Amino acid sequence: MQSWPDPFVWRAFFAALGLAIVAAPLGCVVVWRRMSYVGETLSQAGLLGVALGLAASVDLTLAVILAAIVAAAVLTLLQRQSTVPLDSALGLMHHATLALGIAAISLVKGPGIDLMSYLFGDVFAVTRTDLVWIYTGGVAVLAAMVFLWKPLVRLSLHEDLATAEGINPRLPRALFDLLLAVVIAVAMKIVGVLLVMAFLVVPAVAARPLSTTPERMAVLAAAVAILGVILGLWLSLSTDVPGGPSIVIALCTIAAISLLAASRTAR
Repeated sequence: MQSWPDPFVWRAFFAALGLAIVAAPLGCVVVWRRMSYVGETLSQAGLLGVALGLAASVDLTLAVILAAIVAAAVLTLLQRQSTVPLDSALGLMHHATLALGIAAISLVKGPGIDLMSYLFGDVFAVTRTDLVWIYTGGVAVLAAMVFLWKPLVRLSLHEDLATAEGINPRLPRALFDLLLAVVIAVAMKIVGVLLVMAFLVVPAVAARPLSTTPERMAVLAAAVAILGVILGLWLSLSTDVPGGPSIVIALCTIAAISLLAASRTAR
């Protein structure tokens, strides 16, 4: 078992901690707006960014962020069409980006590239450069969320009423999709493409039964995420289970306890 003072463990801890704090308010909005499928689609698009980054020999984090931003722009356009239901269009894009990403990576990857690390993450492979991405990007995302928080909450609670009060739903939605794409792209390094939405959604689900206001839910979601990071890394270091899945297991356990406690209280 590895000890906590090892540098790679500290990097893993601070990376996951920073991401937990940044992801909490976004996860709350995702739950309110029922956007889990949207987030999954954005995360699958990140694989195309990995392939493009490998092919062009550029920083993979930057390439994934750019690919996720492009996917967010496409999703914004899909939300405006009425030919097919949005969930059907998302299903098409979701599976297409996943298949194309895996195929593209298999064609361009070198011998040192591990596809599994992108699918399930490798938190213990976080570098100092990754920490810079997480914390500088995290500050920018949180600052933007402070600006967008009230309109997003009002649109999530009652869109028609918010629109009647003068809030244009398109701009807050488009900006939020952009922020979500950036966070998902950065989180891929920690929990991978297949588990990244759990990192956003599960803490919000755990916090919802305990919350009386949107702000309280965001704070509690951050606290749940931080606790999940600590327990998940401890589980990983104790059992040799990969770090990303361990964190998600811890978060899901906390959420299950919260929901069960809430159901008993409701009785």
